[in-house]
Amino acid sequence: MVTSSPRLVGLRGWMAGHGLEAAYITRPVSIAYLTGLHANPHERLMALVVRPDRATLVVPALESDNAAKNSEHAAVVAWRDGEDPYELVRVALDGCTRLGVEKEHLTVQAAETLGSGPGALEMVDVAPEIRRLRRTKSSGELEKIARACAITDAVCDEAMLRLQAGQSELAVAVGISAAIAAYGASLAFETLVQSGHNTAEPHHGPSDRLLKNGDLILLDFGAAFEGYRADTTRMAVVGEPTARQLEIHRLVLQAHDAAINAVRAGVTTGEVDAAARDVIAAAGLGDRFFHRVGHGLGLEAHEDPSLDPGSNTVLEPGMVFTIEPGIYIPLWGGVRIEDDVVVEAEGCRVLTTADRNLRMVPAG
Repeated sequence: MVTSSPRLVGLRGWMAGHGLEAAYITRPVSIAYLTGLHANPHERLMALVVRPDRATLVVPALESDNAAKNSEHAAVVAWRDGEDPYELVRVALDGCTRLGVEKEHLTVQAAETLGSGPGALEMVDVAPEIRRLRRTKSSGELEKIARACAITDAVCDEAMLRLQAGQSELAVAVGISAAIAAYGASLAFETLVQSGHNTAEPHHGPSDRLLKNGDLILLDFGAAFEGYRADTTRMAVVGEPTARQLEIHRLVLQAHDAAINAVRAGVTTGEVDAAARDVIAAAGLGDRFFHRVGHGLGLEAHEDPSLDPGSNTVLEPGMVFTIEPGIYIPLWGGVRIEDDVVVEAEGCRVLTTADRNLRMVPAG
């Protein structure tokens, strides 16, 4: 028996208020959120058609068993290679003239195909509403994120203990991946391991560069547990840190703490960003902090809300996001400290708790 869910009920309420007869959902993460089906169809069509009284999942045949087991809120129809999946979509959309779609994911080809039938078909963007629904986490979602964070903390401590001069960044990254798998989790995103001058580039991927005496080391990674993700960044140094390394790390940690102290329901995302940015700017390094202070976490490593400078999203209890100020100095290095928090009425709960100090790795 196909049942409804609070998430589909919420979406249907929005659809009714906007005069939509159906919604055509194609982002895999949106389908996972609304139905419980986690699948990557690759180049094949996978779609969820939501009507006021029913929901239909159109899936490739190789995902039909997965869909039948994991999607209790939609009827599953499957298509085989060589068949036209849009025939199944047209049946599910029969009679619809005003349709909700995810415009950011809908291709021109798909739009033309959907609109090729008899009668005019008006398309309305439903993606912002799905993102809004996903922004506030349920207690079940928070439990999964907390578990992902606990695994990430444990792996962080293990990774720091294994660091040694002479290792390559790639070897450290592989070790982190293996440790996360040993806890029964998967990578939330591609692990970043940076050392020396590479730390001055916020998204520099791991290379064959070897850890050397005096290097700053940046580890940015996270575990994913049952689809929900964590994201943390911690710093180390090979040998005794210099006064400059200690000072920059202290400044970033001060900005990090100021932002966390600003988080509570009713505050805007821009105010949280400003709390960290003001600390770094006051030290004369404002131009070296050139990204937002954080981003939402959940089924994706980057989702709403986005904590950009000047952004005005009002924080609500249950929102989960990162706090990750950083300072990046060309030819010297960079420091970023990142934690995951959940908004509560009078503040926030910090979900990642691994040691934030600048860890010392024995010199080679």
